[in-house]
Order: sequence, then C-alpha cells, then structure tokens
Amino acid sequence: MELAARGHEVHFFSYAKPVRLDTSLPRIHFHAVAVSKYKLFEYADYTLPLAVKIAEVADQVHLDIIHAHYAVPHATAAYIAKRMAKQDRLRIVTTLHGTDTTLLGRDPNYRRAIEYSLQHSDRVTTVSDSLRRDTEEIFDVGKPVEVIHNFYTPGQATSTRERMRKDLELGDCFTLFHASNLRSVKRIDLLLESVARCKFRSRLKLIVLAGNSFEEFEGKVRELGLESTVIVRQNGYPVEDYIEASDLGIYTSETESFCLSILEGMFLGKASLAFRVGGIPEVMEEGVSGLLCDFGNCDEMAARIDELVEDPARARALGLAAKERAVERFTAEKIVPKYLACYEQALLEGAPVA
Repeated sequence: MELAARGHEVHFFSYAKPVRLDTSLPRIHFHAVAVSKYKLFEYADYTLPLAVKIAEVADQVHLDIIHAHYAVPHATAAYIAKRMAKQDRLRIVTTLHGTDTTLLGRDPNYRRAIEYSLQHSDRVTTVSDSLRRDTEEIFDVGKPVEVIHNFYTPGQATSTRERMRKDLELGDCFTLFHASNLRSVKRIDLLLESVARCKFRSRLKLIVLAGNSFEEFEGKVRELGLESTVIVRQNGYPVEDYIEASDLGIYTSETESFCLSILEGMFLGKASLAFRVGGIPEVMEEGVSGLLCDFGNCDEMAARIDELVEDPARARALGLAAKERAVERFTAEKIVPKYLACYEQALLEGAPVA
C-alpha cells in the first residue's frame, strides 16, 4: 500500500485477500489463486496455481518485479512464473522472514528447493542482520544478501488508556502485553513461567493478544495460579487499544528474525522485555529502549518485571526512548525507499548489455 501511494502499480497474489489490504485504494490489485482439490492428488497443490496466475498477470500487465515474501512456496512459484511468462524484463526479489531459513532451511525435504529459489532470485533480502547471517550459513545463495528491516505504520487507538483499563478491570496493576500467533517457537510456557515467578505478581496483569486459540495453555495458567493475572483476547478492540492500556511488552521466543510485535509497541510508546535472540537486539537498544535477558532465564526476566513494577517511571522512560528509536529507524519513509532501490538495482543488473 505504501508503494501504491507512491504511484506504483501493485498486484497481490494469494489464496485469500490479506485482512489489512485495502483494495479500494488506487493502484492496488488483488488476484485470488484458486486451489483445486483433484481426487488424483492426495494433497492440494498451491505452488503451481500460484505460478500460473503470476505468469498470466505478468503477461497481461507487464509486471517488472515479482517480490516473493518467504522462499517456499512463493519464490519457487515466482521462478516458475518467470520461466513461463513471455517477457524478458521480469525480475524476482525474494525477502526471507525467518522460518523459511531457521526451520525449513534445516529440513532436507525443503533445503535444496529453497536454495535453488534463492540462487535464481535476482535479489535476496532479509529483515535483520541476524537472519542474513543464518541464511548465508545454511544456504549457498550465490549472491550478496541485503538487510532491509521491517517497518510499521501504527493505527489509531479507538479508546483511551483510562477507559480500556477500566473495561479490562486493570486497576492500578502494572500491565504487560504479549501479541503473537502462539506457535511453539513463541514459548508461551516460558512467558507464563516468568510472570509466575514475580515477587509482585499480585500487582501484575498480563494481556495476551492471541492470534490463535489459547486453549492449550489454559492448564498451565491454572497450574501456575495465574487465573486472576492473565487476560486473553482474540478479537474485540484494535490491538492499539490494548497496547495503549498496557505498560510493557513481553516476549519469550526462542528465535525471532525481527519481532514486528515489539515494533508495534515501540511506535505506541511502549518498550518490551524479551530474550536476547535473533534480530530482537537490532529492533531495540538494550537498556535504553528495551530490556533483554538470556534465553530461558525466567528468574532474570521475573526480576526485571519486579524492578519495573516498583519503578513504573522507568518503564515510561524506556517507552519514550522506544518510540524515538522506532520513528528514527523503522518508518515507511525510512524503509520503503530501500526496497525501491533494491527493485531498481534488480532491473538494472538484469538489463541486456547494449
């Protein structure tokens, strides 16, 4: 949408329209990919229908760049589409976001396909320097890997902090927030364990903004005696409202390529406490705009929470520094031009010699 606002024609390809994609905006086009379930196949295939749709549209509107987010299946489909399309100008830029390197890249069933797709991309980018190092360690990319960090444009809160805290019955409690899809890599068990070990647990609340069902963790909540501490929300108010009502983000992932949720909080003036893994130290400046602990050290994390419960002014100061860092480094105005330069370089490098 930022590219379209700058005058570029942008075509989205997916099996379903992204929730946040506003197709009413000018120069935004969405192409649904139909996934057929033939009885001949035990499992439905998405890669080939995606490649066919991209090739069809590429020929119709003369696409310049296919920007594939994630190697599998998107970069693979992009390469097939490029070979099928009837034009020489088409270029592929692949952006890796994490699991395609850290998880699938180590799986022998996917590794060669990912590596091949990267080698046949005109440009490869990652969202953090940490992910770039992992990518170059796991794959023979055959070209330099460029780091272009994520950016975020915050939405507007629809409620006030005071009203949200009243609706959530937070009282005077120091309130933590966690937003994720709750996948195993997010280590929700360590999140709950860290909160449970706090000395000032009676003065704490934890809001979990769950992208998936929280049911599998309800037993752990009861086991740790956190029933009156943990508040789970899957829908309702915009995420900005919950963050506005909170005091600090908390993340316990065992690996993160970047952690966009931390950045969301930063733009709203909230710092985060997290484990020192992956690209997280690139997002926040440790001790200035956020706090980091060694992975798995729940006692250390609990101690940091207790310190802020007793000194909420420090949490506010960290939050102000976090917002300043976010505005300075991670806005669309800072990041989108880097992608445009990447596209232009891909087109230039792939142009035939006169």
